[in-house]
Amino acid sequence: MKRWIKVTLLSLSLVIFIVLGYGIYLYESVKSTARTIYEPREPNKPVTIKATTTTTTSTEQKGGVPVKMDEREPYTVLVMGVDQRESDVGRSDTMIVLSVNPSKESILMFNIPRDTRTEIIGHGTTDKINHAYAFGGVNMSIQTVENLLNIPINYYIKVNMEGFSQIIDLLGGVEIENPFSFQYEGYEFAEGPLELDGNEALAYSRMRYDDPRGDLGRNARQREILKQTLENALQVTNIVRLQSMLAEVGNNVKTDITFDEMKKFITDYRSDLNKIETLELNGQGKRINGIYYYTIEATEKERVHNLIEEHLRKSSISMNFSE
Repeated sequence: MKRWIKVTLLSLSLVIFIVLGYGIYLYESVKSTARTIYEPREPNKPVTIKATTTTTTSTEQKGGVPVKMDEREPYTVLVMGVDQRESDVGRSDTMIVLSVNPSKESILMFNIPRDTRTEIIGHGTTDKINHAYAFGGVNMSIQTVENLLNIPINYYIKVNMEGFSQIIDLLGGVEIENPFSFQYEGYEFAEGPLELDGNEALAYSRMRYDDPRGDLGRNARQREILKQTLENALQVTNIVRLQSMLAEVGNNVKTDITFDEMKKFITDYRSDLNKIETLELNGQGKRINGIYYYTIEATEKERVHNLIEEHLRKSSISMNFSE
């Protein structure tokens, strides 16, 4: 065999070996990170999902119900942004519910305002919903949201807010449309289109007292930041960026989504999620015994419940709330 052929074959073999080796290394890195961030819910008493429409029936829903991803079933996710510091359990600064439906090629997203007055499931009190995390962590937060909106939460993702800014940086920042100019935490945000890095995006999403809409305006900015971050994350194909993101995710995220479920989401769901829709929980601020709360009427809870249930319908089949 001619020397140049041997050299070419050897070179090709070496390249293939390196590519395969790096692919295996990357796969194992993802798998290792998935193990690090995986944190299943503790066993808990089921929350009763009550009948609110003619399509649902009273049932006990355990939450964390496995989704048949092979059948591309829709599912719900509770995203919690937590401010947690040393020797402080922290509170859920942000609570966002996602309804994911590949057959409709969309994600439905909405905030639950942090001051929402509701029953704290498992604590025996009525309080601000963001206190549920301080009282009972992820478990109590999920049960309280399930009870508030009368829907099962299939998965949760808990994100340390400080680490979230680093994830935004690794995704190349976010582009948003700012409705009015304001200053916050040393940053100046002009009216109009803005390109924000991670720290700027975090500050932009946190301001509320100078917003004419108060907490609702803050919630809208949080949804916009998360929407842009999700859209950027769904486009990630660069191996180096993906590997860098894994390190940050491992340090700042906890979830009950397994590695196998993550793989299914990437291979079977990601390409079909072409739009992210948002809605708002309408209510009003009210002082009760001198404490400010955001109160939501039963009719509004039912409206949002029905919108989620409709979004979760797969073709002509409704998501089964009664099993």
